[in-house]
Amino acid sequence: MPVKNRFAELLPEITAWRRDFHEHPELLYDVHRTAGKVADLLREFGCDEVTEGVGRTGVVGVIRGKTDSKGRVIGLRADMDALPINEQTGVEYASKTPGKMHACGHDGHTAMLLGAAKYLAETRNFDGTAVVIFQPAEEGGGGGDAMVKDGLIERWKIDEVYGMHNMPGVPTGTFAIKPGAMMAAADQFDITVTGKGGHAAKPHDCIDTTLTAAQIIVALQSIVSRNIDPLQNAVISVCVVSTDSTAHNVIPHVVKLKGTARSLDPGVRDQLEEGIIRVATNIAAAMGATAEVQYDRGYPVTMNDDQATEWAAEVARQIAGDVNMDMQPMMGGEDFSYMLNERQGAYIFVGNGDTAMVHHPAYNFNDDAIPAGSSWYAGMIESRLPAA
Repeated sequence: MPVKNRFAELLPEITAWRRDFHEHPELLYDVHRTAGKVADLLREFGCDEVTEGVGRTGVVGVIRGKTDSKGRVIGLRADMDALPINEQTGVEYASKTPGKMHACGHDGHTAMLLGAAKYLAETRNFDGTAVVIFQPAEEGGGGGDAMVKDGLIERWKIDEVYGMHNMPGVPTGTFAIKPGAMMAAADQFDITVTGKGGHAAKPHDCIDTTLTAAQIIVALQSIVSRNIDPLQNAVISVCVVSTDSTAHNVIPHVVKLKGTARSLDPGVRDQLEEGIIRVATNIAAAMGATAEVQYDRGYPVTMNDDQATEWAAEVARQIAGDVNMDMQPMMGGEDFSYMLNERQGAYIFVGNGDTAMVHHPAYNFNDDAIPAGSSWYAGMIESRLPAA
């Protein structure tokens, strides 16, 4: 198809952008170099509008079609931030900043959307407006929420919005998507257990916070196994246990637990929050201690609209010939969910081939996926805004 042919021609240029981003990773909202280069390239392509500083450091580009008789607006989103990881890929374009690397492929997402923007600005073979969205702080910073709160949807009058992520372990350039819940709500909790510290040889004179915390950790798992419908999905993981002591013979006065709760349904999310608070406080009380629970809601469920999912899948079929519509939802979180909460849209995965998993120090985005990814971004505009 013509789009694929054009992106094959553009592949060296898009790859060069991607590797430049990879060499210069930036975290959360501190993506000034990346965002600056994105904005410069969008202006170079001839975008009709380029706005920086949306949601602190996000960039928005506007490309108008040959005609605007329908007045419809489609948004395409890519994330720009990296992770606080020491890179172990050994590639010649590896991160030049110790402790930071593009370990999730956001460099690839940004480059693919830039490629699509260049093509769309060249051809303008659509009726309406394309809005390309480059978002900061996906990795835990809620940049999608920040852009929405800064007026992204209303200011640019976006009618539909689409996003994409690479997926290691899936053949390069193929696609996977599903309607409904695609990725989980990602919440976190902090539990502070307070008892009575003292000498480990005299536990009867103490209120043992370590034993209490251990009981809480075990009991929390009963929430998923005994309170949640077995046909629903949920995960509770306690990931950090810390005390105010490092001695072998001291029962600590305070033990702190940190963890995450994941769910694919708003009702289940409510059950997890209530259950964690109930179990922690009551187990502690039964042991003679107290437990203070702080439960913070993170990214919402990434929920694909049924109709938009089929539109996204059809464009992917035109590129790859087939699409995996039977993929299982993932318990990872994604802040594109904030945009999907505002408008009809969908989130799709493109295969990254046989590579290390995302968030691994040996992970690297597969440049061979670029033509398919850029084609899908551009194809969503041409299919949803067909020229008269």
